[in-house]
Amino acid sequence: MRSSELVKSAFVVMAVTAGHLAFAPTPARAHCDTLEGPVVRDARAALEAQDVTPVLKWVEPDRESEIRQAFEQAQKVRGLGPEARALADRFFFETLVRVHREGEGAPYTGLKPAGTAVDPGIAASDDSLDTGSVEPLVGLINREVDRGLRERHARVVAARRHADESVGAGREYVATYVDLTHYAERLLAAAGPAPHAHEAEHAH
Repeated sequence: MRSSELVKSAFVVMAVTAGHLAFAPTPARAHCDTLEGPVVRDARAALEAQDVTPVLKWVEPDRESEIRQAFEQAQKVRGLGPEARALADRFFFETLVRVHREGEGAPYTGLKPAGTAVDPGIAASDDSLDTGSVEPLVGLINREVDRGLRERHARVVAARRHADESVGAGREYVATYVDLTHYAERLLAAAGPAPHAHEAEHAH
């Protein structure tokens, strides 16, 4: 395929991708689909090193060939000039992140720009890995859990005092009671021991 045809084909792929994304629903604050996220960060390094290996960990084994093919296509186009290089990089980022998100069972609505807000827990987790200290992350989680439990407990105690005054008051008490117990149940389930590597891999 001639150079001009490669560029044209890449533009067509990107145009079709953009068309689909324009009608996609907006998800909650994501992480791996940002240009500053770990997936794109590894993708940039892989393209510069001309080695796809560092990004294969982000996709399921049965999707590896798709990523290898996209990587080869991007490498061919990158050498055709600055504009082609930028387009090829974007194409590879889009492909890799989409396949990664699909492997997690999560929707993909396109790459988010640098500076996009992410979930505080995810940001704190990344910071803990960058700094090598888990203490700020533990502190953040403990504060939020403490606040959540205290607020819910206080609502139950207050509602319980009036639970027998009327059916409406009783139902309000039951609602606060259910909220507290289910919240505690979810916390304890989430706070269980970390899965082994092979268990986490099959959990995606």
